[in-house]
Amino acid sequence: MTKISKKQSNPTDLDIVYEYHDRTKHQLNRYARSLGYMDWKSQPDPFRRYEQSLTLPLDHPQITDTPTYDSLFETLQKPVASINRDSISRLFYESLAISAWKQAGENRWSLRVNPSSGDLHPTEAYLVAGPIKYLSEVTAVYHYSAFGHALERRVILTNEEWDAISQNLPPDSLLISLSSIYWRESWKYGERAFRYCHHDVGHAIGTVTFAAATLGWKTKLIHSVTDDDLATLLGLHQQDGIEAEHPDCLLVIFPAGENITPTDLIINLSTALLERLKANDFEGRPNTLSKHHHEWPIIDTVAEACRFDGQCTLNHKHDYMDAGGTTPRTGEVELRRERQPRVTPGAVTGDSRVEHNSKNEFADDRQISARKIIRERRSALAMDGRTTISKETFYRMMVHVSPHLGKNIIEVLPWRARVSLAIFIHRVDDLPTGLYILVRDPGHESSLKKALRSEFRWDKVEGCPEFLHLYLLQEADARDAARIINCHQDIAADGSFSLGMLAEFDASLEQNNTLFYPRLFWETGLIGQILYLEAEAVGIRSTGIGCFFDDAMHEVLGISDHSWQSLYHFTVGKPVDDPRLQILPSYWHLK
Repeated sequence: MTKISKKQSNPTDLDIVYEYHDRTKHQLNRYARSLGYMDWKSQPDPFRRYEQSLTLPLDHPQITDTPTYDSLFETLQKPVASINRDSISRLFYESLAISAWKQAGENRWSLRVNPSSGDLHPTEAYLVAGPIKYLSEVTAVYHYSAFGHALERRVILTNEEWDAISQNLPPDSLLISLSSIYWRESWKYGERAFRYCHHDVGHAIGTVTFAAATLGWKTKLIHSVTDDDLATLLGLHQQDGIEAEHPDCLLVIFPAGENITPTDLIINLSTALLERLKANDFEGRPNTLSKHHHEWPIIDTVAEACRFDGQCTLNHKHDYMDAGGTTPRTGEVELRRERQPRVTPGAVTGDSRVEHNSKNEFADDRQISARKIIRERRSALAMDGRTTISKETFYRMMVHVSPHLGKNIIEVLPWRARVSLAIFIHRVDDLPTGLYILVRDPGHESSLKKALRSEFRWDKVEGCPEFLHLYLLQEADARDAARIINCHQDIAADGSFSLGMLAEFDASLEQNNTLFYPRLFWETGLIGQILYLEAEAVGIRSTGIGCFFDDAMHEVLGISDHSWQSLYHFTVGKPVDDPRLQILPSYWHLK
């Protein structure tokens, strides 16, 4: 692929994306460009507020025993919540709200249900909905204020405008849109921040999907609205400068049981509506986040190159596949649910045991409260370097991140899997230490075998469920390699396992153009969110790792081109808590 050079005056969008991706790689002898220090005087406010807008406070619901976490992965219809103040409150409280505060001495910072690189939270969320019982009598666009756990009204829509927007959606649908403020990440991470912002979008897609599932709602990402039109709908077209929000994606949420595929979900924003909104004064003004800024022009350049302008769309021929990853099926994106093993509860440790039975179905439910896990999720800051997990627990995690098995969550993304996992196993009972690979789409296998080292074994893991495409590549102590690759961080070696998320890079961009570059990061973020909750479910923790030496990882694997690229790393294990930290309730500041 051609890279931008000083002599190349008219690079294509693809050139820009490839140049940005390579330029922002961390190398063993240098890190991607950033300030190299923390300019605390310009630290951005992590909370966006729309000052002087009508604010609708939401409820702070209690954790309930049901639904259970495992039930969220099932495709069976569940009780469906009505759209009202309670359900909308729960949707945001369990997806994007503050989950706790930490304090060390005089320093205090918030944690949220949705994880974020450096706890910087570049992701903002908006709700577009018709009248909400006990909350609002009008159709409107709202910004979600995480600090106040409230909806800030941006603009009122007429009932006729809402009917036109939702005419091709299932009854009782909602729209959630996500946007990014790149400055919040670039303040700390410099040019690499664009990557981290889109990791966070993927995490947020995951938290919204999980929260919606607890209410009996399904979530689908759609591509029928351009970035410019989405910005107009949300009022982001009125923002400019380094603190401006950039529209990322639009999610449709609707009652489970509707037999809907993403190709059926079309939203039409009429010219009349868009012109009215362009001329309309939206309620409130965004608060200022920093007194001064440091510009990183390459971020705006790559963001512009990845904008969805309606001229190119996802290549359905390649991206809507059956479970084998090879045969397109016109008009259908549902992935076939393969036969699965029965999983029964294990000992008091919370581990699970996989056993095959004659029905070969994924039938158990550990009776773990989904809402408790969602609200109590935390990122581990260090691992103990001792704790092991059972191989059955590990297999269950791999089951839930596999698209044809964790269907009800993974299917929020309307394309076939583009990411497979290179896994360093350190402390999993009855599994040799070493380098493994989970092929999340069987169609990846031939390409991966071609891209990775020829001497790798590709041994099917003994005792692994048949439907998991998990292979041992090399048996070895991988702790030092994992530590070095992940910017010399012990946490990558001290857990039970760590991994790198490998994206099918060249093929994704060649088939779908540059708009798919951020979407690859969304997929890794969604996988990461599942791993976060999987770890919580068995009493351990995990952490996303954005700092890793890209090409050092590629060298270990034998990757010498852009066919596959490592985009996000993760580690899972027993956390070591810091006794100096004080934990405060999530919304103590409102009381």
